[in-house]
Amino acid sequence: MSQAMINLERLLRVPHVEVEFGFDLSSDGATVAFSWNLTGRWELYALPIDGSTDPQLLLPGPGDRFNPQFSPINPQRIACVADFDGSENYHLLLLDLSSAETVDLTPGDTLQPHFAWSPDGKQLAFISNRSNCFDVYILDLESGQEHLVCALGHPVWKVAWSPDGRWLAVTAETTGSDYGIYLVKMGSKVSRLSKLNAKDPCWSPDGKQLAFCATRDDFYQIGIFDVALRQTSWLTRGKGDKTSPAWDASGERLVYLYNQGAANYLVVSASHQTSEARPSKWKIPTALAALVKNGATHCSIAPGLHILPRFMPDGQNLLVLFENPQNPPDLWNLSIATGFSWSLTSSLPAEIDKNELPMPVEIFYPSLDDGVQVPALLFQPESLPAPAVVLIHGGPTWQFSLSWNPLMTHLASRGWVVLAPNYRGSTGYGHKWQTANFFDLGGCDTRDVAAGAFYLACEGLADPQRIAVSGRSHGGYLTMTCLTQYPDLWAAGSGVVPFFDMFVSHYASREDLQHWNIENMGDPLENEALWRERSPYFFLDQVNAPLQIICSSLDLRCPAVDSIAAHDKLLALGKSVDFVLYPDEGHTFLKMENILDSETRRVDFLAEALEDFGIELTKLAELSEKFK
Repeated sequence: MSQAMINLERLLRVPHVEVEFGFDLSSDGATVAFSWNLTGRWELYALPIDGSTDPQLLLPGPGDRFNPQFSPINPQRIACVADFDGSENYHLLLLDLSSAETVDLTPGDTLQPHFAWSPDGKQLAFISNRSNCFDVYILDLESGQEHLVCALGHPVWKVAWSPDGRWLAVTAETTGSDYGIYLVKMGSKVSRLSKLNAKDPCWSPDGKQLAFCATRDDFYQIGIFDVALRQTSWLTRGKGDKTSPAWDASGERLVYLYNQGAANYLVVSASHQTSEARPSKWKIPTALAALVKNGATHCSIAPGLHILPRFMPDGQNLLVLFENPQNPPDLWNLSIATGFSWSLTSSLPAEIDKNELPMPVEIFYPSLDDGVQVPALLFQPESLPAPAVVLIHGGPTWQFSLSWNPLMTHLASRGWVVLAPNYRGSTGYGHKWQTANFFDLGGCDTRDVAAGAFYLACEGLADPQRIAVSGRSHGGYLTMTCLTQYPDLWAAGSGVVPFFDMFVSHYASREDLQHWNIENMGDPLENEALWRERSPYFFLDQVNAPLQIICSSLDLRCPAVDSIAAHDKLLALGKSVDFVLYPDEGHTFLKMENILDSETRRVDFLAEALEDFGIELTKLAELSEKFK
């Protein structure tokens, strides 16, 4: 049965629960708080776990609100962060549900979105760049006094307060795209937990142990650090990333995520009393079955992406975010014993039949030059060859997974081939794969993406003259390197919040973003030749295909000044360019009207090149010869 085209605006308007910053359970375990764009804005909601009432909107106000965290001692007090203009200059807010008051605790700061309550509910640890580097501060809520507790000289991303109040676990950037965990003892010095690439610290209920994940033998493994002994024992081994550990209330079991390619699974470690392994609802990879110890439970809601699992107070159920291409991100409850699951929020409108939404398959294709196998998601229509779009993810330390993606769904429903590569530099396929573009941005990652277009043409999946490329953020940058390095391969290219000139983008960015640039490409003065070679701005004369640039004025990650300069140069070169600048958005668009407008413009631009097309076809044999 042929696939009918699914309206893009309809898909983009489907709400979903926010997944990057997560949700929180009240101290009594009765209520979950989360951020949801049910109205088109990101607002906070609370929902009784027993489902006795529908989700309730919490104290609406200006700004988009994320990362709600209940006070450990008072479920009527919730802290969160707000972004008032899309610029990622987060403010820390305190909501008092009993008095209906909202207080901006940090009106003059730019914060990271992650923070932590003290166990007694009297203080908040937050991360501010007031010294031009994201450091950790503690705010006393009664006196309003603040003091610095941790300055590492490189950006901090997350902080977790131990339940006994004695320690902070701090996650910060280290070298390259790696992270490190640092332990801060109140009134004492800071020590690094391990020299390994580590993240996701989670304190045991008694504060005596810290679960985390760190790279060992190329993949993230779950470790447990004993604070008193200062020793680490390892819970997992083998292939596949194991991340996001969380303890049950007894401190005897952990739940964590096991990632294999484009999907992941839930694993619950065995307690001291458990000796019998439980079956999974879904077919589990052999590697996963081998890594878990006897008595562990592995389960899944469905093939897709599970995010931030947490034990419910009874220890028998898990609260987890879940999404796949047929289900927008929602909160789910999953029974550990039976594998039965049900959604607590329902974002997909009843008029959309999820079974009509296309699902991709995971494939591998050879890269250029070295033939390394590149993983990718592929949407394939019935009629071939077809117009095709190679979509490039941002990050670059991120990956395309079996997740909700309205743009991919719409493009696939048009009868187009959609290829989403997880090029070298992506997460999910081991640390060596993630760091393979170290000091090589715009090099091997560009070749991996371009190889995807050759693959589609040579396999007869795509019409060789109707292959476009598009990406966002680092994906927008790779769109530009593809257009300048492989100019004859593409029918069109659309870059959303891209960067062109590494020098301009670097010096116009925030200090923490500059730190990442230097760690991954070296100092711009010392490595000037490399930075210039990998900046598509200097090679825009090579562009042959129609080009679209979509950018935003408040973007701190890929500043608009860079895109404006590239636009001016393209016009001077006589190139065809469609340029759109949104004055009221940052790097991630938050306003629904801008999301609708920008994505509609992107699709219309690609459709003009791929569907309204009159260029003489290039012979497939010629492309095959190039590929060889």
